[in-house]
Amino acid sequence: MSNAINPLSMMATAPTSGKAGKSDNWFEAMAQAWGETLDKTATTIETMSNDIGAGNDKPAAITALSAESLKMSFLSNSSHTALSSVGSALETMARKQ
Repeated sequence: MSNAINPLSMMATAPTSGKAGKSDNWFEAMAQAWGETLDKTATTIETMSNDIGAGNDKPAAITALSAESLKMSFLSNSSHTALSSVGSALETMARKQ
């Protein structure tokens, strides 16, 4: 049995640039970036919804809110797929060591 170090596993757990309050490795950084993007989109949806609730119920505003909601759905599904795929790949890589 070989005791060689797998360079991919080293890369998967390699520390990021070390910014304060940021993740320790690139997988966590990727998840955090997806979360921040989803948070920004949710905030936009909330603002647009409040605007409509305050009386700006024109068809253009409602259509824009619908489009932003679909964007949120797309981003949410994409983030799940990306994180699941990378997590599965890392799991497979760890088993092969």
